[in-house]
Amino acid sequence: MIDVLETAPLFVMKLDVGYARAVHLGSPFERGRSVFPVEGGSISGDRINGAVIGGADWVTWRDDGAMIIDVRITAETDDGASIGLVYKGLAHADKETMQRFRGRELLGADEVYTRTAIRFETSHPGYTWLNSIIAIGKGMRTAEGPVYHVFEIK
Repeated sequence: MIDVLETAPLFVMKLDVGYARAVHLGSPFERGRSVFPVEGGSISGDRINGAVIGGADWVTWRDDGAMIIDVRITAETDDGASIGLVYKGLAHADKETMQRFRGRELLGADEVYTRTAIRFETSHPGYTWLNSIIAIGKGMRTAEGPVYHVFEIK
């Protein structure tokens, strides 16, 4: 029986989101979809460091106020590798907290359950090990945008 899921810290990812340039396919923050451009950011860890160079989050808003996260971004490492990241996840809390979240209010890391499952794609020989792992992220919002602490699943 497997009773423990082993993880190891992989990196911290900070995203710069173009909230003002979001496209709402329906009413903003209500049932439907919103597309938030990811305009940049950073990745910082022991084995991988670099910049997020673009992408988007295609958010689906559920009737209960929860946010389904669906992100595709690209990154470039400090040594020139291009890496694609695809992650899906969920952000939810009670109705009042989610209203504060949608208003971009700063909340504590544990006030909104924000979790993601991340896959990678690269052909750079120094980073092909990423193609063979799945990572999980625990997210939070800062004044600059979302921050994810990302862990490799062993």
